[in-house]
Amino acid sequence: MSDSVYKIIELVGSSPNSWDDAAKNAVELAASSLKDIRIAEVSKLDLKMENGKVATYRARVKVSFKYQK
Repeated sequence: MSDSVYKIIELVGSSPNSWDDAAKNAVELAASSLKDIRIAEVSKLDLKMENGKVATYRARVKVSFKYQK
């Protein structure tokens, strides 16, 4: 069994619909360019307000992927 090393990056996804969609958008877009994503952890949720109403849901997501030599 070989040793593995993982890198962790932080992303912010957004959606006009929900925090779930915001997190999903961040992870799925990252998966299109990063190999071997293993874990995604939502670390913070917030909202962007406009004219007293929710305009955008935002999710800060920590993503772990296998480090490639």
